[in-house]
Amino acid sequence: MTKKLTRHGNSAALVLDKALLEVLNVHMDTPLEVTTDGKSIIISPQRAPSAEASLLESLERINRKHGSVLRKLGQ
Repeated sequence: MTKKLTRHGNSAALVLDKALLEVLNVHMDTPLEVTTDGKSIIISPQRAPSAEASLLESLERINRKHGSVLRKLGQ
């Protein structure tokens, strides 16, 4: 999909199609994180800090319980 920026006052705006927003489950009130890798602009829904903390906690618990098996599988 190719898009062009549109003028919005003194800024530039990117209009995203409704179908794209629906696929990503993004709504008008969804906070978006805008980052760059130096070559591209990356726009992604912002993760809730509590969800990320919960994921990290789960990963730590898995590593404590199954870390030796996972290391063996990685070899």
